[in-house]
Amino acid sequence: MRITNFTIILLFAVSACPAMASTTTAEQIHSGADQFLAAFSDAQATEGYSVSYDTGQLDARLSLATCETPLSVSFSGDPWKTTQPSLLVSCEGERPWRMFLPVSVTITGDAMVAARPLGRGERLTKAAIRSDNVVVNSIRRGAITNIEQLVGMEMRRGVNTGTVFTPDLVLAPAAIERGDHVIISARSGNFSVNSRGKALASGSIGEQVLVENLSSSRTVRARVTAPGHVEIPM
Repeated sequence: MRITNFTIILLFAVSACPAMASTTTAEQIHSGADQFLAAFSDAQATEGYSVSYDTGQLDARLSLATCETPLSVSFSGDPWKTTQPSLLVSCEGERPWRMFLPVSVTITGDAMVAARPLGRGERLTKAAIRSDNVVVNSIRRGAITNIEQLVGMEMRRGVNTGTVFTPDLVLAPAAIERGDHVIISARSGNFSVNSRGKALASGSIGEQVLVENLSSSRTVRARVTAPGHVEIPM
């Protein structure tokens, strides 16, 4: 499982540096960013991902108030969705401050891709999916890295061989199709009453659909719980 939330507190306080600087300098900020990204890279390596990074350059004239507590460094956004994230560097001392530092980060690892051309509405099997080494965080909609998240899903649109799977490309198949006869369960705690109904719309498990109760001819909104089964609260 990839590591998504990552923050470190630098193990030195700026005011404790040998030079006893009266300000926090660009060099110190740059050093902190390097430490943070090196730690992030090591953490992702344990999960099978390779990380390369560049902290860029800061204006050497940068001068911030001395931080008497350890600096805090974290990503300001999700580094898995962009190769150009920013770091939030902050000081919580007597004269607190914060700044954003743009950096370049490339995360390379295995993601799921189409093993062959796939058509819209096609149900995915393991044979239709393979793993490939990609720059995971260049896929802005988020690359799917676990094959179990894909097997049994349906394609929203057709794709070519090698297309990286993202959440917007697939959807859960309908457990109920419009016109299907279904069992309606009216449930309250451990007590339930069943009746027969007819689905007026298609829906996947967890979705709500309109259902006609065949006994009363009433139309109710029910939650799909399983193929052929819906549930309404009592």
